[in-house]
Amino acid sequence: MTHSQDIERRTLIAGGLALAAVASPALARAKEENTMYGLIGQMKAAPGKRDELVAILSGSTGGMPGCLSYIVAKDAADADALWITEVWTDKASHAASLQLPAVQAAIAKARPIIAGFGHRFETVPIGGVGLANG
Repeated sequence: MTHSQDIERRTLIAGGLALAAVASPALARAKEENTMYGLIGQMKAAPGKRDELVAILSGSTGGMPGCLSYIVAKDAADADALWITEVWTDKASHAASLQLPAVQAAIAKARPIIAGFGHRFETVPIGGVGLANG
């Protein structure tokens, strides 16, 4: 390799690195806007009403566009608590689901037996069993 070829190679590499540095944040933002959206939340039922709440929440999960996973689980340490874990194609799909008639009906039916809410975490799922690695 001649000295001038070495300089051209270095210039090309430096230019590529500079372009990558400028493009990386934009690409990261674009990818982030299209990321999956996740929620993990604890819900507390009125004493003795957990199974009834499970039935309401589990029965209203069909036909939610953008919902990739919706899991209702009993809290192993609290007889009145549930954990709901959700994965959506994006945050907008989750927001839209809250306006669906079936979801609105489930919320209205569940409201009287919900004693409160515990922890709530928003997540950015990146893959796993049953999910396309994004």
